[in-house]
Amino acid sequence: MMTSDSVQQDMFTVLHGQPAPVVTRWTYTATDPFAVTLAVRTRQDRWVEWLVARDLVVEALSGSAGYGDIRMSPQLVQGYDIVEIEIRSTDGRAVLEVDRDLLRHFVESSAELVPLGEESAALDLDRVIEQITQSCEG
Repeated sequence: MMTSDSVQQDMFTVLHGQPAPVVTRWTYTATDPFAVTLAVRTRQDRWVEWLVARDLVVEALSGSAGYGDIRMSPQLVQGYDIVEIEIRSTDGRAVLEVDRDLLRHFVESSAELVPLGEESAALDLDRVIEQITQSCEG
């Protein structure tokens, strides 16, 4: 789904070692041009979200990217062209596998909103500073 300022795409994703796919939701908004939200739907029908740099997702389409809590890399697994996503937290780790063409389509859709490399021009820095200031006044 694409609006004038956001793009959202649901994808079936394989949780490494599990037989049934899980649903992930990838969201990009022009108001936060450097970030992508990766949400994973749990069995309890809740969404667990991670904020990921869009550059990391772009880099992962062609090579290994990321360090720390989120790492991504393209892989060929049993003839399937995927991007492997490793997410770590203090509670453990999960490895997800998503179709690389679907992820590429999502990135291309996000680039229609804010072209790659032009994120700084799309960022309303005054609005960001105002939000931070207001949250500190609490």
